[in-house]
Amino acid sequence: MFAAGMYFAFPFSATAQSRIDTMFRNKNGFFFKWAQKGIDAISRNGADTTDYRAAYKSHVETYYQPYEGKIIRHIDIEAYGFEKSFSDTTTSIKYFGTNLLNHLHTKTKSWVIRNNLFIKEGMPLNANMVADNERYLRSLNYIRDARILVKMIDPASDSVDLLVVTKDFFSLTGEIKELNIPEQLVNVSDENFLGFGQLVSATVLNDNSRKPHAGADLRYNKYNVFGAFTSLGVEYSNIGNNLYTGQPDEEGVYITADRPLYSQYASYYWSLHLSDALSHPNYGTFQSTDPDFYRYHYKMLDATFGYNIGAKRSRNSVVVPMHEVLSMRYYNYNFLESPHQFYNQFVELLNSRQAVLGQFTLFKQQFYKTNYVLGFGTTEDIPYGFNLSVTGGWYRLKTLSRPYFGIDANRYFFSDKGSITQLFLRTGTYINNGLQDATALLGVSAYSRLIYWKSYKIRQFIRFSYTGQFNTYAQEPLRISNPFGLEYFNRDSVQGTQRITLRSQTVIFCRGKILGFAFAPYLSGDISYLTTTVQSMAQRPWYYNVGGGVRVRNENLVFGTIDLHAMYYPRKIATMRRFVIGVSSNLRFRYNSNYVTAPELLEYNSDVNDDIF
Repeated sequence: MFAAGMYFAFPFSATAQSRIDTMFRNKNGFFFKWAQKGIDAISRNGADTTDYRAAYKSHVETYYQPYEGKIIRHIDIEAYGFEKSFSDTTTSIKYFGTNLLNHLHTKTKSWVIRNNLFIKEGMPLNANMVADNERYLRSLNYIRDARILVKMIDPASDSVDLLVVTKDFFSLTGEIKELNIPEQLVNVSDENFLGFGQLVSATVLNDNSRKPHAGADLRYNKYNVFGAFTSLGVEYSNIGNNLYTGQPDEEGVYITADRPLYSQYASYYWSLHLSDALSHPNYGTFQSTDPDFYRYHYKMLDATFGYNIGAKRSRNSVVVPMHEVLSMRYYNYNFLESPHQFYNQFVELLNSRQAVLGQFTLFKQQFYKTNYVLGFGTTEDIPYGFNLSVTGGWYRLKTLSRPYFGIDANRYFFSDKGSITQLFLRTGTYINNGLQDATALLGVSAYSRLIYWKSYKIRQFIRFSYTGQFNTYAQEPLRISNPFGLEYFNRDSVQGTQRITLRSQTVIFCRGKILGFAFAPYLSGDISYLTTTVQSMAQRPWYYNVGGGVRVRNENLVFGTIDLHAMYYPRKIATMRRFVIGVSSNLRFRYNSNYVTAPELLEYNSDVNDDIF
């Protein structure tokens, strides 16, 4: 998700922090000269600056603690328009952009917001539970920000009223991924269609080199059906990405039903996913015998259920309790046909696989309410505490059947000055005449406190990780084309069994906005050490890059961050350019704050759940 910086390797000691501040404030410093030319050029337009909030940090639950135990009499709902700011409710932000958004947007219906409340009228106020509900509202795909405010009736009264204030994202969005003479790919979607908390999405492809030329992806998802915190979704596509080549030649139907552990006080969670998909020879010779076509057909069933032990009892606790969750998962990817190119190989994505996994999770987690970490000023909920999961079960890949055991441990810190640190450990191994296909991934991620320079806010990110494989037999090798390698490195032919990566990034949040769009230039650099295998196209252990770019984001829009980047790879790699210049769109820089995830095998070449920030 992040690139890495070359400028400040360890900015967290007092001495280093002092040096950094000097570098930024010294008018003769190299960074000041660069920033004066670059940052000011894009931030002088002051439009929409009234919504540019000051940096802050606070415990979410602190505000509610004086009202602990009082009865919740009434809960009122209020929705802000795009002209209103949470940081200054007395000032209206009115110009062409906000007027247009308000005119085109349908606000979330009050009953939809009420359905997403697990605090109810008539129940005693629990500060931690109300804080948890406020955080949950902010996690909804169509809500930009939310507050639950207490309205005192009388200081001597045993009751209070609550006011829930929300501000939507502008949920109508579109994306043009390809627009040229031979190929066009366009998406139009609404994350909150009619204000009902439902997603409607359509993607259309027209490609002259494809047969048939046209294809589509249609998707519908209803969030929180009937207030049961269960989402239902259905999708049909004939332009899905091929599991191996990535070409849009997969046709399939996908059905999902999910009830997450939306609160640490929820008693259970479950999910059910069903798929039926196959690939077609849409490219090349348009024949199934084309050597570059990977033909497959699979049906998938994936079901999970988890129980939060003692959840009901903990709802009356004044302190945040330790939670214990037991989970079970069964999944079966039944490949009716697999690509003949991998007939004698264990390729996980393209072969039948089946698993029964059990998991015990122990967590104690609270949140700081802050900003300018992944977002451009909107409220962000950053966890502190710990989360530990132990997973065991049975896994079969083709004819290879083995018991599995794994651990996923995370420790989160949030300092008084605003720095953020995560320690993480992931391990997994199969048991077959001893330990087989064992992998360990461990490291640390950290954000510095905000550094102030003139009117700019600067945050330094750094991540160090180590991954090692031992007694390998059938598992995929380590790669660096992922979050634990080099940013924007796009060759998966570089592979090994030991990987060490240092990633760092310096992000500068500019003060000005242009029609609501904020800017965040960044400098970055990565360095990875990879012990290569005989299958690796490059037999060099060291890989690195340096570069930067600028991120652009309008926090009113559900459409994600746009990233314009330029990376330089000093070491020549076959079939890959040394300079990589590009634009990434609709990036989701929003921290995943799920308490529990479904039992799974160790992921060491990806971060599917965004658990490592």
